[in-house]
Amino acid sequence: MTATELLALISAALLLQLAAGIGWTVWRQRATDASAKPATPTMAPHKSEAAWAGWRDFRVAQRVFEDEAQSQCSFYLQPMDGRPLPPFKPGQFLTFALDVASRPLDGVAALQPITRCYSLSDRPDPAYYRVTIKRMPAPAPEFPPGLSSNYFHDHIQVGDVLRVKAPAGHFFIDPDPNVPAVLVGGGIGITPMMSMLRWCIAQQPQRLVHLYYGLRNSREHAFKRLIEEMAAAHPALKLNVVYSRPCDSDLQGRDYQHQGHVDLDLLRRTLPHGRYQFYVCGPPALMQTLVPALAEWGVPVSDVHYEAFGPASVKLPGAAGSDEPVATDIEVKFHRSGRTLTWDGRDASLLDFAERHGITVESGCRSGSCGSCETRMLEGTVQYEHAPDHDFPSGHCLLCVGRPSSTLVLEA
Repeated sequence: MTATELLALISAALLLQLAAGIGWTVWRQRATDASAKPATPTMAPHKSEAAWAGWRDFRVAQRVFEDEAQSQCSFYLQPMDGRPLPPFKPGQFLTFALDVASRPLDGVAALQPITRCYSLSDRPDPAYYRVTIKRMPAPAPEFPPGLSSNYFHDHIQVGDVLRVKAPAGHFFIDPDPNVPAVLVGGGIGITPMMSMLRWCIAQQPQRLVHLYYGLRNSREHAFKRLIEEMAAAHPALKLNVVYSRPCDSDLQGRDYQHQGHVDLDLLRRTLPHGRYQFYVCGPPALMQTLVPALAEWGVPVSDVHYEAFGPASVKLPGAAGSDEPVATDIEVKFHRSGRTLTWDGRDASLLDFAERHGITVESGCRSGSCGSCETRMLEGTVQYEHAPDHDFPSGHCLLCVGRPSSTLVLEA
């Protein structure tokens, strides 16, 4: 064997030994990593999924009353398929399909399908959604109580399964942390504000937030302890609770900060000078007075965001479509029903118009949110006093908040 051959043999042996050493080290490291893992399989963390199309089944995991009077109940919802939930924009709502027992006719009750929308009342969480629903009593003896809200309170229990559409809606908080937010909730209008507030506390704890919560007294004060704890722990949260009819045991400065109503005068007295993004949700009396007053105060329309109980009743000066006159003497043809009628401007919407003439159209929220009344337009155009929350394709319209602006042919 020559010297050259001997040198090559030694080099090969050294390389083989080095490779074996590296292989042994890698094997030991993998074995160590494997032994450190738990014996039971675990779900690897992954991103939340995109919003789903159509309906998805959710199980009621928990029910919690949020006020002393037990008129406002939170329902915690978990997806039946066990997959993580997509995030939503704080302030958005869920749409529910319910089969509610109708009032007996000749002693026989039937299931009535209805569609309703309820605001999410918590920050986004991949494990559950939460809605908080207030039991709505009859407004007068001759009128029935709220069909959907009473159904939830009286019949929906832990373990029940509900059909739900993905979070939707155009009412949500601007994520810019540099613009202070003013959240105004009247009554059950506190629910989207809780979603916004909880999200701000978690994601933007230094952001200045003014919360104005108007209600009658402590018996109806939803999330009372939670709101007070958040205000105590976060100096950037400025709390203004307003009672209109305090109980004898209610103490100003402890249970509430102001007596009366949330109005422009209160905002002017308590808000420091500067720019704010306003978010308002509540009953008609609050919406019809405060929202226009903000615009008259000089707040830019782009800084006023609102969601009313029936948002078509709110007129915001300067908003697109708010000053458009209601057209009259327009021919409206319902193609499938075979009816041609004349729109005379007496009805608030095409849905009211159809129902007044005995034409049945599927509907739900009656406020442009759920999309149940979405109808294809074969000809013509429809105008809206405000942009509907439900997104619909071109060539379709929402009858519950739409009015004809030209000769119209509907598929209905």
